Amino acid sequence: MGPSVMMDISVLIPCLNEAENVEAITAEIVAELKAADVSYEIIFIDNGSTDGTPDLIKNLGANDNRIRLIVNNRNFGQMRSPTYGIYQTSGRAVIGISADFQDPTNLIGPFIDRWRAGTHIVLGVRHTEKMSLTMRIVRGIGYGFFEKFGDYRVIPGATGFGLYSREVVDCLKLWRDPEPFFRGMLVESGFSLETIPYHRPGRAGGVSKNNFGTMLSFALSSLASCSKKLLRVPLYIATFMGFAAAATLVAAGLMFVVGQGSWTPVLISGATFCFSLIFLFLGLIGEQVRLISEMTRGVPLVTEKERFNFPPI
Repeated sequence: MGPSVMMDISVLIPCLNEAENVEAITAEIVAELKAADVSYEIIFIDNGSTDGTPDLIKNLGANDNRIRLIVNNRNFGQMRSPTYGIYQTSGRAVIGISADFQDPTNLIGPFIDRWRAGTHIVLGVRHTEKMSLTMRIVRGIGYGFFEKFGDYRVIPGATGFGLYSREVVDCLKLWRDPEPFFRGMLVESGFSLETIPYHRPGRAGGVSKNNFGTMLSFALSSLASCSKKLLRVPLYIATFMGFAAAATLVAAGLMFVVGQGSWTPVLISGATFCFSLIFLFLGLIGEQVRLISEMTRGVPLVTEKERFNFPPI
């Protein structure tokens, strides 16, 4: 038997309680891949579903050995599990897409066209999306913070939905990041990158797994992973607050000389604000120290419970 031939495209679909969507999303992706005339595999990585999602995927795979499944031992979060799944693919290019139809499957063809033209990374970028005004403001502030303090550009509206060539995936796998901010790593790698704008609709079915707590945790981990500049920010703030404190003391002294009121409340509020900033940045530094600790331990991104339909090594 001769050497195996590498397939064209691997599609990686992270899932957590997506029983309402896995069959429909698979059918749409298969149709797009057939229209693009490529050889392919579709890999689901299940992050601790409790609604029977793995069984549904196995049923699909029983009729098509190109549909494969990795089941994690537990929920390893939305950074580690999808990235681990990407590293388990074997195609000449990898497409990452969500299971809930918030990423349009009709972009698969354009992704492949641009990859065939020589682009290493093609990302879908949301130019419109259904969201509340509060979420829009929070995201705007978050992207502004990344833009100001990140070590490299973060593309607003990019979620990781897109195509990455085998060269990119193999390169990032060598980084051994313990909590990979994959969409940022794609930019940091420096490979050629193009974007395609799209409108992101709401979920087709099921319930979103993201809430304020999970989004905040993701943002803090992402920021700690992609910004060393934050380590210097406390020094800048300390310098500024030192000058501000000196100016306040001078002003308070002058006010006492002319017989005006007490500045004690102002000084107390200023001190409180300083302490809050100190604890904020100590927390961010703690995030980076935690990542260093994880890197030193060398723990895997996930541990697997089982694999289904993968060819023997």
